[in-house]
Amino acid sequence: MAVREDSMARMPYVSDVSDVDDEIRQRRGGTLRPLDRMLLHSPPFAKGWNSFLGAVRERGTLDGGLRELVILRVAVLNDCAYEWDAHEPVARREGLSDQSIQLVRLPDAPSSLTGLESKICTYVDQMTRDVVVDDNLFDELLDELGERTMIELTVTSAAYNMVSRFLVATDVGETRTAAPNRKELCND
Repeated sequence: MAVREDSMARMPYVSDVSDVDDEIRQRRGGTLRPLDRMLLHSPPFAKGWNSFLGAVRERGTLDGGLRELVILRVAVLNDCAYEWDAHEPVARREGLSDQSIQLVRLPDAPSSLTGLESKICTYVDQMTRDVVVDDNLFDELLDELGERTMIELTVTSAAYNMVSRFLVATDVGETRTAAPNRKELCND
């Protein structure tokens, strides 16, 4: 069943897709979010998305605060307000400092942050903007994080680029008020 809501999404939201939405509700604590309800136009994709993003969010070794730093930076770079709004509170719960949350919004976030946060932010910027990542940066992060966590960092950045691009393209929850405008902040 498709339902048009007040949001200006480009397609109506879907609900009541039996077993698929039940799986999503189980992972999400009983609710379907607008993102889920848009994905339900394709139940197989919604099911795969739920499984994949569940693994990224719940079964990795990447520190939760660093994971959320990645997600917030991707939201800024891709001008995805919905993603920022959804993950800023999670970042705080995962222990990301108020200062880091504010700095990640800046165009020069990698140089504003310190230590591992700076390196990770630089990595996310390179993956998102250029796709190609500097060899030295990759090697530094690999030495610091180890192989498994390095793969999880890379997959998290790639996955949330996918999420933000889906959200922006379908206009799911995109009021463009929370995330700073990429064109204004990011000189690319």
